[in-house]
Amino acid sequence: MSKTSRRYFIKAGLISALLMPIAFLTNAIGARRASTPRESAGPFYPISAQQDKDFDLTHVAGSSELARGQVIIVEGRVVDTKGKAISDVALEIWQANDVGRYAHPRDTNPAALDPNFQGWATARSGNQGDFRFKTIMPGAYSVSANWQRPPHIHYKIFKRGYVELTTQMYFLNHPLNKADALIARKSSAAQRLMMATKSTPKNNINVYQYQIVLAKA
Repeated sequence: MSKTSRRYFIKAGLISALLMPIAFLTNAIGARRASTPRESAGPFYPISAQQDKDFDLTHVAGSSELARGQVIIVEGRVVDTKGKAISDVALEIWQANDVGRYAHPRDTNPAALDPNFQGWATARSGNQGDFRFKTIMPGAYSVSANWQRPPHIHYKIFKRGYVELTTQMYFLNHPLNKADALIARKSSAAQRLMMATKSTPKNNINVYQYQIVLAKA
């Protein structure tokens, strides 16, 4: 696929995101918080099955090597719009490797693939809505000559009785956030709901906190 086609898919995702219902705006009486904003899944949603889907993306089963890049931990919690924890929520995550390349046939980025990076994972939230995964900081990549996507991680979250959510998590204060076309289309309040915040490192590994708020169906 050409670079033009790759840019088309990503820009098409931007357009579709603009046409989505603004799920994070709610006027429900008694609602205490807005639900996490929706975002396009993008063109690189996983399409190939893989055996290793656990929440340590830095290591692929059967390999003794570790993924390249800066190792990070993301700790999060899934709650409803009243702040109540939601247990047993199904989560899928996927992301680019440390140089901005997805292990996906549509990604024509010339950057190298990393055979030791898992790329995506599936899991469920715990009894308190908690989840945790170990990965590497995603690399930025160019969409066009004047648009570079900042590091981000894709999520798809679903549970019966709640509105299915596809979104993207960004990293607070990353310098590329301000120039990103997808982020710019969101209100300041919505942008804050999509940012992971840096917490206290553990064993010299940077930890990021992220809350996901689901609306009831």
